[in-house]
Amino acid sequence: MAEPSTLIRRIESSTPIGREREVDGLRALAILGVVFGHWIVTAVHPGTDHWQTDSPLRHLPDFAPATWLLQPLAVFFLVGGCVAAQSYARVSDYGPWVRRRMLRLGQPIAALLTVWTVLAAVLYDFVGGESLHTLVKLVLSPLWFVFVYAGLTALTPLVMRLGRAGPLLAVATVAAVDLTRFAADGPAALGWLNVLAGWLVPYSLGVLWAGPDRGRIERLGAVLCAGGAASCVALVLWCGYPVSMVGVPGQAISNLNPPTIAAVAFGLAQCGLALLVRAPMRRALTRRPGVWAAVALVNLSAMTVFLWHQSAMLAVTAGGIGLGGFTGLGTVPDSLGWVVARIGWMSAFAAVLFGLWALFHRWERDPRRS
Repeated sequence: MAEPSTLIRRIESSTPIGREREVDGLRALAILGVVFGHWIVTAVHPGTDHWQTDSPLRHLPDFAPATWLLQPLAVFFLVGGCVAAQSYARVSDYGPWVRRRMLRLGQPIAALLTVWTVLAAVLYDFVGGESLHTLVKLVLSPLWFVFVYAGLTALTPLVMRLGRAGPLLAVATVAAVDLTRFAADGPAALGWLNVLAGWLVPYSLGVLWAGPDRGRIERLGAVLCAGGAASCVALVLWCGYPVSMVGVPGQAISNLNPPTIAAVAFGLAQCGLALLVRAPMRRALTRRPGVWAAVALVNLSAMTVFLWHQSAMLAVTAGGIGLGGFTGLGTVPDSLGWVVARIGWMSAFAAVLFGLWALFHRWERDPRRS
């Protein structure tokens, strides 16, 4: 790797003048937010007969509002819709366009699945079936996000044709599903319609942001932020939705799995905030080449970072469990001290993730580039 100063100059000089740096900045914040959020709220420790997952939110429910800072997925879908619509508008043939984008998503997944298939076979006799199931489930759990994102990407032309009706139809679908599930005691399986409809809301806003309605969408930033936040608070206070915006083990209702109307309102607030900070973010990334270089590198490795961050956490946790466990690592997450210690362990997670990035980021390269 080049010297940092040389690398910064290379990235700055190769960045097109019209590059929308704020879009890359928002994507980087979303990816890193997901990674650090998972590292804080996900714990693995030895149970009575096998390793099991846990969460400090199960033991410290008063800290559930903190999840409002740890779940920025809507921003990623907002940016994804914007970038996909801009990309598709520059081509004339849907087939090659969608194949290339699916390949960019599929190559890193193939690397992850190959490595963990081999690891699972090797580890089976050492950690046992139940413990291995816990590990594999944590590693593969982020794939739901990638599959939803891939599905929405493939639907980009349709979303573009829906125009302003897209987010309205998606919100209405989520609300109708929630009413059927919770008010009319409908089947729980109906909630899985919201996996696509819920994330279509920010994705379709991103598509609008990329088109002729760009100025209108940007002017709605304050309305989306305030209205979404107020709606989310109202739904939590008066409609029985959980405070936590991530899943909590043992919780009867999850706002995220599948998405609820509360999660959609929260996502709209996030999208509004993203639109409000876009201009100062663009200025900051233009004036600070070092920060822009870091943002650019995160964007070039977004899938690698996202897919391998749980593996990095598990590698360090396994070492901690092997040594008897430490506060914040391989122990029950039942105290504030555990959370503070877990934040300290993140440097070890990041170091292992950097090593995994060095091994596997080549699978994320654009096949048309060197």
